[in-house]
Amino acid sequence: MLAAGLFALHHEVLLFSVVGLALGGLDDLTVDLLFMVRRCWRNFAVYAHHSRMTGATLPRSAHSGCIAVFIPAWREADVIGPMLRHALARWPDDDYRIFVGVYPNDPDTIDIVASIAAGEPRIIVGINPRPGPTTKADCLNILWRVMVDMEERTGHPFKAVVLHDAEDVVHADEIRLYDFMIDRFALVQLPVLPLPGRGDWLARAISNHYGDEFAENHGKALTVREALGASIPSAGVACAFERSMIGRLYDPVHGGPFDPSSLTEDYEAGLRIANLGGRGVFVRMRDSHGALIATHEYFPHSIDAAVKQKARWMVGISLAGWDRLGWHGGPAEWWMRIRDRRATMAALVLLAAYLSLILWAMTAIVGLLFPLSPPPLPPLIQTLLWVNLCLLLWRTGMRALFVGHAYGWRHGMMAIPRTVIANYIAILAARRAVTLYVRSLFGRPLQWDKTQHYFPDLKTDP
Repeated sequence: MLAAGLFALHHEVLLFSVVGLALGGLDDLTVDLLFMVRRCWRNFAVYAHHSRMTGATLPRSAHSGCIAVFIPAWREADVIGPMLRHALARWPDDDYRIFVGVYPNDPDTIDIVASIAAGEPRIIVGINPRPGPTTKADCLNILWRVMVDMEERTGHPFKAVVLHDAEDVVHADEIRLYDFMIDRFALVQLPVLPLPGRGDWLARAISNHYGDEFAENHGKALTVREALGASIPSAGVACAFERSMIGRLYDPVHGGPFDPSSLTEDYEAGLRIANLGGRGVFVRMRDSHGALIATHEYFPHSIDAAVKQKARWMVGISLAGWDRLGWHGGPAEWWMRIRDRRATMAALVLLAAYLSLILWAMTAIVGLLFPLSPPPLPPLIQTLLWVNLCLLLWRTGMRALFVGHAYGWRHGMMAIPRTVIANYIAILAARRAVTLYVRSLFGRPLQWDKTQHYFPDLKTDP
């Protein structure tokens, strides 16, 4: 009886996992094929006749304006100082203002920001009247009100609002690029490239798996999304909102355009702008040295920190996104929102796949110890196993290709075994996300579940 139950359990878990993996794999394959078609078309129809624009050839905007940069900072004393000094050095002009949001119960961060802001008109400090942590959206709304007050005093509105985090390594050309692109688009998103990890092999692997995911998402998926006419979600950093458009999201209840009850206010802002008819663009442009105009930063290098961060993303996008944002637009938009919200289900499918391997090993052991053999697999499962094997080989090859293009071939090859670590983190993050989301439904408010940040030593780090 126990053996029969084990065989039946293995069959059901295997069926669920192979169907889920096949659906996810075919979804990713479709995106890959669309990317290839778009890439070929642009190479032959556009770049065969026109040179690619670079930071060196980027013209000045015909309607230049001042850019507001929002940086929320809760317990960021370790990174906010070097980040601000680096930004000021990289952006020597006077065509921007950096608004830094701090909390009254975080004196270390306040002292560092205040020391840099003293005598520096390009840095404006906004102190949240509420003690931290609240949510990142709440801190951004404080900066919004400080910016509006400044506009009213000076009589000069800002042209765009840019979001950055306290650990970001900014690019010298991005302010000029935002100034040019925001003339035509309501949202401009630049690539985010995680810095290669530091520490022992496990810490590097955990940190580098972010680079694997961003290399594909910001090297392929967002370009396909834009080509299909679907909304461009904000990544929360390296993104600019046109001033009047982000102003249309203003809610007097929240005191700003961002919803304090959301853990992914940046993502939601991008989709809400699309709902209002605003057009977003994802820009991959090289600078005069051939490097990508992008934001770099370190990502978590421990399991606990990575799980906390990804759980926050899952709560905001995969779980709360269903009821907060609903379904808008046409088929392309629905497809992209399904892709955004599949993370929790994908983690469940991955868990079932690994469980099916364990159950398969247990059935094999039973067969060795007792005169029993599992029933043959149905033709459907056998077919799906072969399909999934082909999709797996394709998927690992594509990941290695994109990671190799972004970081070099060694990183590309190591992205293949790092997939196991990425899956493990995704499964743990999904469990945490579901727990947090269920608690929020019963009245426990979501808070800024932040992780420890690091800023590179730009003299020695890549």
